[in-house]
Amino acid sequence: MTSTGVHSFQKRKDTDMNWNQIEGNWEQFKGKVQQHWGKLTNDDLDVVRGNRKELAGKLQERYGKAEEEAEREIDDWLSRH
Repeated sequence: MTSTGVHSFQKRKDTDMNWNQIEGNWEQFKGKVQQHWGKLTNDDLDVVRGNRKELAGKLQERYGKAEEEAEREIDDWLSRH
């Protein structure tokens, strides 16, 4: 595995740990998610219910993003929260 691959794996591992915290406290984070991605509706966030894959899917749907781009945006957002 290249050093870039190791770095990507470590970043994903770190964001997975952070996401577990968000998933467990979804009601607290829901407003921050909607503030960052304003096109997401309350109904969208109710469907997401802290599920990262659902959030990525809603970002793809509402913003016309590719899956990788949506995942990257979630990672970037996580690194700031």
